[in-house]
Amino acid sequence: MYSIIHQPAPNSVQSGSYGNGKWVIDFPTDNKVTIDPLTGNAGSADMMRRVNLNFDSKEEAVTYAKANGIAFQVLERAEHKPKGRSYGENFNFDRKFPWTH
Repeated sequence: MYSIIHQPAPNSVQSGSYGNGKWVIDFPTDNKVTIDPLTGNAGSADMMRRVNLNFDSKEEAVTYAKANGIAFQVLERAEHKPKGRSYGENFNFDRKFPWTH
């Protein structure tokens, strides 16, 4: 099984670009969850379930994986291309997009 090196998705609530350059190594999980009969808490024997390693660049993540013998697969994210519009264009008579409300 491969670990996955990827960039996490940006926060959908915020429009800023802070943290968009970060890379993460996620490890696959077996998804076997056991329920404790006494307390009802969900648990797992898989320690790698909660482990993800953060890096500043893709090259650092790949170097770490190679140095520690971790099989990996790199997933590239499509580049976001913002549309340059001004606030005043929302009120043009010849709008290209219809009002949604």
